[in-house]
Amino acid sequence: WRSEMRTRVSSLVYKNRSIPLSILSTHYEDKARLLLNSHYQSITTKMSKTDSSPCTRLASFMPASLKKLALGNMPADSSRIDYALLSQQNAATSNAIIESFKQSSTFAKLAKVEGDAILQRDQEDAEKLKVGIEFAKEKGVIDPNYVPEPYVEIDVLGKTPDAVCAEILVQVEAAKKQNSNSGTVIVLCGLSGTGKGTTVTKLREKIGKSQEVVCWSNGNIFRSVTLLAATWCEQQVDCDGKFNAEKALTKENLASFMSMLSFGKFKDGKYDTRIQGLGLDLLVSEVQNTDLKVPKVSKNIPTVAECTQGEVILFAADAIKVMSESGTTILLEGREQTVNYVRTPLRFTLVLSDDTLIGRRRAAQRLMAAALKAVPGGCNEEIIESSLDEELAKMVVEI
Repeated sequence: WRSEMRTRVSSLVYKNRSIPLSILSTHYEDKARLLLNSHYQSITTKMSKTDSSPCTRLASFMPASLKKLALGNMPADSSRIDYALLSQQNAATSNAIIESFKQSSTFAKLAKVEGDAILQRDQEDAEKLKVGIEFAKEKGVIDPNYVPEPYVEIDVLGKTPDAVCAEILVQVEAAKKQNSNSGTVIVLCGLSGTGKGTTVTKLREKIGKSQEVVCWSNGNIFRSVTLLAATWCEQQVDCDGKFNAEKALTKENLASFMSMLSFGKFKDGKYDTRIQGLGLDLLVSEVQNTDLKVPKVSKNIPTVAECTQGEVILFAADAIKVMSESGTTILLEGREQTVNYVRTPLRFTLVLSDDTLIGRRRAAQRLMAAALKAVPGGCNEEIIESSLDEELAKMVVEI
């Protein structure tokens, strides 16, 4: 019966993958052996002193986690991914995938490629932004001597989005006590993959329970200016209906395009950006997924953005000031170069002391999206695990 119990516990550990976290670093079959070997001698010695059934006797001398396993009552391992968790497609899902694949060299390879690509893109974007900011300073659009308030760094390693939000909200509440007559502007920066988007979503949920919250993005303003520039080109005979950056993006034209944008309450008492000029009369909230995402806008945004950093920064700063003075809380996510010009003491930069986690998060996000698309609704954990393995293999082949 001792042999049978050893076989039973070993098979249960392998099947459920449910054992103490201290042994999670080894392979599943090895986990069972290590766990049993570490306790087997003391357990079997004590068992001879009791007359209860073999199963109960063995379990009675085991650590709590192994005892539940031996009695067939072990809860599902948190590192396993069921359909409900996969469907969430959030930080909980990506963390579970990272945990599940932490011994996988294939996943590590994908994570490294993803991480390197993110860091490279961030560096390239930073260099382009620097050019745009310097250009705006040379044009006299923004103050070259402007100094923003200092940023508070938050290391998000090992922290849940709720924990990160809690750190931010402590300082938000302290700031409110000093100035309770206006809204709050919270600026959030950080490299791609540090969880800015998730943190903003969580902050909006928490703060929105008691007051109005607006998430501001400069992206739609850049798109609006690009739409105006592209429309202007279509109306010029010498442009042949094609986008011509040299002709469209002159200092005079950019000033004219920016004058066609206004911010305020235009419909249903809600703040919005209005595009009015060149035959257009649109509200950004109504066209952000249509007119502002057509090819003539999307493919020309990088060119327009490089020339309009200063103008968009000032437009955003003015809009945010209007909302803040009305008592609205504004969550502003972006790169430091562009959000520096919004006055607020609540500035936070999310960092990861282990930058390899950036790649692992992005790899996990790709995997969970691909797996959810591939598996049938409500399927079991085995099908999900198999799908994750298959999707990982496909992605690595593409590297």
